[in-house]
Amino acid sequence: MESPNPGHGMHCDSGDPIRLGHVRKKGRCMFKNMIVYRIAAAWQGALESLEEALQKTPFTPCGATQEKSSGWVPPRGEDHGALAESVGGQWMLRYMSESKMLPASVLNRKVAEKAEAIEKEFGRKPGKKEKQELKDEAKLDLLPMAFTKQGAMWVWIDPQAKLLVLDTGAQGRADEVVTLLVEGLQGFGVALIDTQTSPQAAMAHWLLSQEAPVGFTVDRECELKAADESKAVVRYARHPLDIDEVKQHVEHGKLPTKLAMTWDDRVSFVLSDTLQVKKIAFLDSVLDEAGDEGGFDTDVAIATGELSKLIPDLIEALGGEGRTELGAALPASIPSAETLAVRVAGGGKGQGTVTGPAEAPQDLDPQSAPF
Repeated sequence: MESPNPGHGMHCDSGDPIRLGHVRKKGRCMFKNMIVYRIAAAWQGALESLEEALQKTPFTPCGATQEKSSGWVPPRGEDHGALAESVGGQWMLRYMSESKMLPASVLNRKVAEKAEAIEKEFGRKPGKKEKQELKDEAKLDLLPMAFTKQGAMWVWIDPQAKLLVLDTGAQGRADEVVTLLVEGLQGFGVALIDTQTSPQAAMAHWLLSQEAPVGFTVDRECELKAADESKAVVRYARHPLDIDEVKQHVEHGKLPTKLAMTWDDRVSFVLSDTLQVKKIAFLDSVLDEAGDEGGFDTDVAIATGELSKLIPDLIEALGGEGRTELGAALPASIPSAETLAVRVAGGGKGQGTVTGPAEAPQDLDPQSAPF
């Protein structure tokens, strides 16, 4: 169904519109991305013990032959400052990593030079094991001359809500931080936030029904990927999504992997199928309220103030958390395109709307079972 008035968003009685979009001022948020974890309820850490634990793994730059280094730096950027800061009861940390940039072509050329020298001196080519030793040797020779690349990440702990939020869109980098925290903090355990409805299934339903969850709007950017062998990808940018073409793509098996959304006309972001939140930006209302004030404390207060309300609303839009407690069994994996079924919370407990195949596929061999 197309919007009867192309100049406005599509409004529905039970939800919010799929927004056709209008120009809105956006401002930088302290967090550009979010990967959110639930902290074990049993952990009752104190800021002082957190500071003491972080002091054991401070960041130091790479040594001459060190390929990578990581650790904690003062969030305020002050020399010898605290590694854990509290602003309004929210704890903020800063993770720093540094790695040496050693192009494979440079390393391979150095190895080839060493192999050629052995062949000239001894009249033989080095074997496989010796080549690996030459590679390690060449790396040690080159590392002192290599350029370094640094990357920093905001780490936010909400001790009351039991949430750990990492400012990254790369799960590998998030794993590094989580490992460092779990190893350093006694009794600290986390698990990725898990929801009753998978983000992919929910996004598919929102696009098919052209109805966003309460408190949210769907904006003008999305990515759809086919689940079959073709791996076909369709991307929309600065384009209305309440059109039949988008619905047809979803109905034919191209499922959403990214969808631009806005929460409460205050924060815009892109939701991924892995429940990562990317491209976070504040809108006019937040910027107007913040005024011209700046600085670390102000930035932390604004970011945590807005995102601490967005996170539970987003979880609720996805049917609530899938775990009753940390460590409980995970729910079933995301369904395939052929069996996609979307559960959307209804007016009463256990009620909801289900979309998917109109009929169950025919069992051509009822005597055969997969297990």
